[in-house]
Amino acid sequence: MEEYGKTVSQSKIETVHLVHPSDMNAVGRLYGGTLMSWIDDVAVLVAKRHTEMNVITASVDNLKFLRGAGMKDMVVLVGKVTHVGNTSMEVKVDTFVEHTDGSRELVNRAFLTMVGLDENNKPSRIPRLILETEEDKTEWERANTRWQVRKAQREEGFHFYS
Repeated sequence: MEEYGKTVSQSKIETVHLVHPSDMNAVGRLYGGTLMSWIDDVAVLVAKRHTEMNVITASVDNLKFLRGAGMKDMVVLVGKVTHVGNTSMEVKVDTFVEHTDGSRELVNRAFLTMVGLDENNKPSRIPRLILETEEDKTEWERANTRWQVRKAQREEGFHFYS
């Protein structure tokens, strides 16, 4: 069987949300849970686009809230594949508040592990990742380091997927 792959740009996703009153918590900021849901949605779309199959979220091992988003803020989420294994991949999702002048301020960064599923909902081999740019290669190396940490955790009995 010949292996095939996709580039980072082929599966990259960008979504935009406007923060509404129903998205706000008691202190006037976007609910963290709402943002986490949006992040997961983006990661699923990226992974489905890359694999062309159903996927599940296996783990979120880094989710950093750098600042909040407020009422009527335009929230932009950008997701892309950063690393691919045999049946799983890492998806990076950066969240920005986009200002009226078009500038963007990073408010959150998350790394999710997604698993490709076959028609029986079993982990399935996924396409390789073709690295085109220096940024792609740098992201791969950083993701590979995170993958090594996850592997060490599994060996110590911390399983994020079985």
